[in-house]
Amino acid sequence: MIYLQHFGLEKAPFSLTADPHFYIDFTPHKEALEVITTALSFGESILKITGEVGTGKTLLCNKLQQELADEYHICNIDNAYLSAHELRCLIANKIGIEKSESDEQFLLTERIKTQLLSMREQGIKVLVLVDEAQALPDATLEALRLFSNLESDSDKLLQVVLFGQPELDIRLEDTKLRQLRQRITFSYQLRALSEDEIEHYIATRLQQAGYRGARLFNRSVCRKISQASRGIPRLINVLAHKVLILSYGQQHYKITNKLVKEAVADTEDAYALQSSTILWALVGLFVVLNVALLLWWKGLL
Repeated sequence: MIYLQHFGLEKAPFSLTADPHFYIDFTPHKEALEVITTALSFGESILKITGEVGTGKTLLCNKLQQELADEYHICNIDNAYLSAHELRCLIANKIGIEKSESDEQFLLTERIKTQLLSMREQGIKVLVLVDEAQALPDATLEALRLFSNLESDSDKLLQVVLFGQPELDIRLEDTKLRQLRQRITFSYQLRALSEDEIEHYIATRLQQAGYRGARLFNRSVCRKISQASRGIPRLINVLAHKVLILSYGQQHYKITNKLVKEAVADTEDAYALQSSTILWALVGLFVVLNVALLLWWKGLL
């Protein structure tokens, strides 16, 4: 990218790609990872991670895949519009089954079960990671539940982790999906980052991208980004990336509040920043109104 050399960077620090290299062990993601790995170690069949758009679900999914690659045979499902039959075919393919065109639903499921039993006998555990699960059709979610029922004499043959937006929780309230809802034994909801976490997040991403110079984003700038992004990592990345471009375009090495305001004005879904003058004026007006109301209530006006 055009500003990399300008700032002494080896790679773009605020790319929207869910690259595990840029994973940061913040409290919400660390807790979610611990919940998942612990529950999986106990053999739980279906787990769920939810969070608003841009809170890092896909990055967490990729990090989990990286962490568990030596322990599990992982089937990564990133097509949220699969039919139930397409899901069966995809899982069959990912565990090494060559699907025949003549395979009917029951026969294909039986072949999958046989393969899973064979893999378990070899000490291979299978984990299905589903991103954007809130968009899966009901029949596909039900097919996942039925797969999670497959078991040997002592273990589940397949475990599932669902990653989705809050709409997934709403869908699971539907009586049609109550059996799936009851099978989900552990859940975690990702929250937005705090102002302090955002400051550390920005500094760490820059370091991970190779930056070794003086501090670029001061506390005031980070506060502005926090306000505009509402703590959502994807928006933080968008704003920080635009700020670096603007700074490079003006041949500056210092990131200012003015640059942040320009970036915010050009970013969909970012909250508009209020000037401190306006904020203090609103506070003053609020105080005056409350005093007037109190005097009126006491009959002094």
